[in-house]
Amino acid sequence: MLRLLGKLYGLGADARNALYDRGVFRSHSLGARTISIGNITTGGTGKTPLVACVANILADAGEKVCILTRGYGRKNERERVLVSDGERILADTRTGGDEPVELSRDLFRSNKRVVVVADADRVAAAKWAKEKFGITVFVLDDGFQHRRAKRDLDIVCIDATNPFGSGRVVSAGMLREPLKNLKRAGAIVITRSELASDLDQLRAEICRLCPATPLFVASSELADADSGASVQLLDVGLSAFAFCGIGNPEAFFESVRRRGYKLKGTRAFPDHHYYTQKEFRQLKREAYECGANLLLTTWKDNAKLQELEVTNDTTELNIPCYAATLVTTIDDEREFGALITSS
Repeated sequence: MLRLLGKLYGLGADARNALYDRGVFRSHSLGARTISIGNITTGGTGKTPLVACVANILADAGEKVCILTRGYGRKNERERVLVSDGERILADTRTGGDEPVELSRDLFRSNKRVVVVADADRVAAAKWAKEKFGITVFVLDDGFQHRRAKRDLDIVCIDATNPFGSGRVVSAGMLREPLKNLKRAGAIVITRSELASDLDQLRAEICRLCPATPLFVASSELADADSGASVQLLDVGLSAFAFCGIGNPEAFFESVRRRGYKLKGTRAFPDHHYYTQKEFRQLKREAYECGANLLLTTWKDNAKLQELEVTNDTTELNIPCYAATLVTTIDDEREFGALITSS
């Protein structure tokens, strides 16, 4: 039954793409150069750090950059929210979405003035942002299937830890559309290459599917989200209890292990999960009971934890919680940068 549903979903995706290819469905120009970064599979693929990387490259080239994102998991996905005007972060995670807020904070840490807008209607949002901020380049977050917005470059992320999600379309697998449609990409980036079981084989498979498409390899390094005490903790061999609510939690846990932490335990929540004070207390209890010295989570999760109401419960365990972020590095930075700035 799942295979049948997957086949039907794939046929629907192909029919929709054919209507766009033939001009029956119209793609709308956003009024400025547009770069899309997306996936062909569901779940986390390391796309968000790549969005930040591309925005950094464009900002360094002197462009006025706007990231357009749907902002999954926020309170009202139909509402347009200006998450950042490039000068300030103007929304919390429930209003603007956890990933848009994470992106905004990440760009602020690198001193990049990038506008971030959360809106399901990215065509209308682009028109508004261009008039308000004089945008010269748009970056579409999760835009490979969003063909209503015309783009100059389509970048697709392939997660090295689970490249093609069993090769079947949802609901039978994790593909958002049949794998043959990967040929629509203008560039492909293998993400989390440091966690690949056989990177050469994966490269060969992608080159077989898309022999003419530029292929890049990206690695993600676990870095400290702040420049404070957490920097000192990395070299003292303390044990940690790691938790997160992201699309690919195991990739985060493995990155933590590779950084040298001894993981006493882990806990995965659904993607875009919003924590309660009770859950956070329970996480501290689990960490204490398994002998961990600290809690470790992602920057995306930490943004939501910081918005919890602080309680004065004297019985609460005093276990510190630190946040880490993933920094993406491209194997051929010069060629990738040239592609981004000239598309």
